[in-house]
Amino acid sequence: MTATAKLPHNREIFGHPIGLFVLFFTEMWERFSYYGMRALLVLYLTSKTTDANSGLGWSQSEALALYGWYTGLVYIMAIPGGILADKFLGQKKAVIVGAILLIIGHSILAVENITAFYTGISFIILGVGALKPNISSMVGGLYKKGDIRRDKGFTIFYIGINLGSLLAGIVIGYVGEVHGWHYGFGLAGILMVLGLFQFLLGQKYLVHVGNYLGKPSKKEDFEAYKKPLTKIEKDRIIVLLISFLLIIAFFAAFEQAGGLMNIYAKEKTNRLFMGFLVPATWFQSLNPIFIVTLGVTVASIWAKRKLNGTEASSLFKMIIGLSITGIGFLFMSAAASEYDTTGTSAMYWLFLAYLFHTVGELCLSPVSLSFVTKLAPAKYASIMMGIYFATTGLGNKAAGMLGASSAIFGEFKVFTGIAVFCILFAFLVFIFLKKLKALTHGAEDNESLLKKTT
Repeated sequence: MTATAKLPHNREIFGHPIGLFVLFFTEMWERFSYYGMRALLVLYLTSKTTDANSGLGWSQSEALALYGWYTGLVYIMAIPGGILADKFLGQKKAVIVGAILLIIGHSILAVENITAFYTGISFIILGVGALKPNISSMVGGLYKKGDIRRDKGFTIFYIGINLGSLLAGIVIGYVGEVHGWHYGFGLAGILMVLGLFQFLLGQKYLVHVGNYLGKPSKKEDFEAYKKPLTKIEKDRIIVLLISFLLIIAFFAAFEQAGGLMNIYAKEKTNRLFMGFLVPATWFQSLNPIFIVTLGVTVASIWAKRKLNGTEASSLFKMIIGLSITGIGFLFMSAAASEYDTTGTSAMYWLFLAYLFHTVGELCLSPVSLSFVTKLAPAKYASIMMGIYFATTGLGNKAAGMLGASSAIFGEFKVFTGIAVFCILFAFLVFIFLKKLKALTHGAEDNESLLKKTT
């Protein structure tokens, strides 16, 4: 069969399946809605009821506690979202259900009412839970076993996530902070409609992934789960669960961006630039800007190391990522120290912190998504992805608790403590790297650029 006769789902752009870019844009608009909400939430909660753009007037500790619960539950719901796909709908239909729930949730949030606020948040939690693990699993399904393009494909997909985040911080952040919180909440839902629409139009490029395989008979179902996991499958699950500890630690640190660092940017950073007061929410866009500009470069460096036979296992990348993230918090320690001394702190501390956090994220987050698709047993693929996102939820909840503790210990001690913990924990896992790699039973060995097939 000639290249011109390829079926739609076999066609490629930039050396990757076209289906990757369908998923890319769906995830981009889903993240636009989520990160728009993330950028506004604590600022809306802590804004005074008497302000021109009035909020709920909560204390910083109360706002960060709810932030932790919200961002935690969003990802914990990925477990039932994975079960929904594996047992009932398939990944594609679960993504559609999730998108619809998100549209409903943001539409409700546009209403200025406390009941609507909690109701809208609930729909968003359910929507992300249904969409997030399943669209990520579909990305893995686009590549054959042993295809070295998989990690780079997840990085490209990850750029889509961060384009959504970038636009959200600038557009939704500005609309919500300047024109009204609820306008920002509602705008996120409008763009999610676009994401759902293009996902439906792109189905011909996804015919071979995310399908529901049918409900087995009771006997087949019993036999499938009666059959024990092999020794190799058990070992790989153990490695995944240990890697999830790195994920929890990373997100407990990284998610200070939407919580404590967000409040710090608004209240303790000199945001005046050439006579213009930079909105605090715009700092949320630094991370996705760095992702978009550095993402492919970082992925290419790791791929080159892999092809050259240099250490580039997923676990090693994740260890390096957590370490770099920890170093980034030392810049926030410097910012807090400057504020304690002078009563203000410069914006460049936030720029440096977000730069290091982003490089750490690029080494860890997209790689860990790919790692799950490599090691998870096929019959538990979506469920394991759901557990992965639940661990990010636990990290988000821990982030809220850490941020709230600044009311007791102060920002300097919290930022410094996060930095020290991340670096030391990464080193601890590094000590056992060789043994952990052995438990993967060669899941990442012999990765190469597979020949294209028609």
